[in-house]
Amino acid sequence: MATVAVAALTGAGLTTLNGAGVAEAATARQVEKLNRGVVSVHTAGGNLVSWRWLGTDPHDVSFNVYRAGTKVNSTPVTGSTNYFHSGAPEQADYTVRAIVNGVEQADSEHAVQFRTGYRDVPISPPAGGRTPDGVAYTYEANDASVGDLDGDGALDIVLKWQPTNAKDNSQSGYTGNTIVDGVKLDGTRLWRIDLGRNIRSGAHYTQFQVYDYDGDGKAEVAMKTADGTRDGTGAVIGSSSADHRNSSGYILTGPEYLTMFNGQTGKAMQSVGYVPARGTVSSWGDSYGNRVDRFLAGTAYLDGSRPSLIMARGYYTRTVIAAWDWRGGQFTRRWTFDTNSSTNSGKGYDGQGNHSLSVADVDGDGRDEIVYGAMTVDDNGAGLWTTRLGHGDAGHVGDLNPSRAGLEYFKVSEDSSKPGSWMADARTGQILWQTASGADNGRGVAADIHAGSPGAEAWSASDTTLRSSTGGSLGREPSSINFLSWWDGDPVRELLDGTRIDKYGTSGDTRLLTGASVHSNNGSKATPSLSGDILGDWREEVIWPTSNNTALRIYSTPYETSTKITTLLHDTMYRVALSWQNTAYNQPPHPSFFIGNGMATAPRPTVFTP
Repeated sequence: MATVAVAALTGAGLTTLNGAGVAEAATARQVEKLNRGVVSVHTAGGNLVSWRWLGTDPHDVSFNVYRAGTKVNSTPVTGSTNYFHSGAPEQADYTVRAIVNGVEQADSEHAVQFRTGYRDVPISPPAGGRTPDGVAYTYEANDASVGDLDGDGALDIVLKWQPTNAKDNSQSGYTGNTIVDGVKLDGTRLWRIDLGRNIRSGAHYTQFQVYDYDGDGKAEVAMKTADGTRDGTGAVIGSSSADHRNSSGYILTGPEYLTMFNGQTGKAMQSVGYVPARGTVSSWGDSYGNRVDRFLAGTAYLDGSRPSLIMARGYYTRTVIAAWDWRGGQFTRRWTFDTNSSTNSGKGYDGQGNHSLSVADVDGDGRDEIVYGAMTVDDNGAGLWTTRLGHGDAGHVGDLNPSRAGLEYFKVSEDSSKPGSWMADARTGQILWQTASGADNGRGVAADIHAGSPGAEAWSASDTTLRSSTGGSLGREPSSINFLSWWDGDPVRELLDGTRIDKYGTSGDTRLLTGASVHSNNGSKATPSLSGDILGDWREEVIWPTSNNTALRIYSTPYETSTKITTLLHDTMYRVALSWQNTAYNQPPHPSFFIGNGMATAPRPTVFTP
């Protein structure tokens, strides 16, 4: 039992058990110094007040809830981090005070009020334009990420604006520029970055990472840039006059950069050559510019303590992954993994990538690996394993089967000659079970959505049944195969798709939320701007743009819970998943431990803050 706990928990900096079954600390990981993230969600019966249990809090911390300075709870809140204040009006003003060693601490910040069940963050669409061939375009709010950009303990939003003529790599044509904003929750825009005409717009071109890489208490923003990119201060990177677009709208010449931007000001702090360079376009699998510009990005604790930036190129044929540290205002390349290198060539690592990636400590050594489709790269940049089962559109890493040691990985396959989906041991890549081949299986999800079966369930587009964590048939598949959300009061996860949240049932799904006057993103992918634990207790918020793209509408759960879990923002596997969620074909985040029906007491993280 102790071995199972160590393997499953060490990688996220969580408390583990030694050989005698006694709790001991893993290597501490750097996390954000967050405030309580208090929210008040109004319902017909009153207000649900919820807040964060921080990784730096004592295990036995309890809380009092105050409305306008008057305590509203009769006894300290100990078994959860939420409190329902019956009959209270929507404008009630709340704070929370922690009780540590019997001593009540100072007030938290005031609660963010969700007076109508949601909170709007005002945003301003960029002006539209017209491409060289005369096609007009406007802008839609697209993917988002979060980070504490100014060091005040509150998460801010980084939002990508996508032009209405954005393209998939397989489609020719000019696009408008990609625009990225830094926005506070009150709508204050901190900066706007224009990536310029030499960065094509579309899901596969711009993957942005928001994280505090240097440990100064403020998040940075990393993106691929080019000649003409204009930072948040108005300064231009490279040549302002260069136009590298060809007559088909592709950008296959000209310099490519990796830039780290100051999260508070948007200033470009350093730009280096993007690794890898595009080189000969046709060497990536075609000559017109499709496969050469398939980019992925992530964040990983490669040394087990501090975060590193992951930037990658290619997955249909050649794959190159570069790991970077950002320390003291400078990039340092930690390692580069290249499937064409003499070390990796011919070993089955090429052509294995997904339209996304995952980051997890799959081998339990306290350092993160990069799960890249059907293969995994170790924390030191060496290939760890490959299944040789090839490219796919979705993958999920987590403690999907808590009855066995370590983490599991569920993936779907695009190649109709390969298994349609499969579950593997995330440490070794050993296939635990698989489904029949015969189709391009474009969608797949794994999570505990059904309390009637232990562990997570898995389902996919080409399969006909919901499957157990060991591959057995459980009957009716859910109505959607997309995103996930811990939304109601129990630890079983819900289904997030388009602009709705549903609860799975064996005979039919139950609608829990329909977003009002909002839109999903990325066409048929129908994903939110962001979904995850960003405010309140451990359950997940969802952010959709309003239909007119003038606000980001945040929804937070109105349901009480008796489950107490440390904020998932301090589980680093989950936290980095929020950072890579925007990468290409967005995927939902998973923590390093099992949350679901019959779960054990959630582990506490071993973390430190700047």
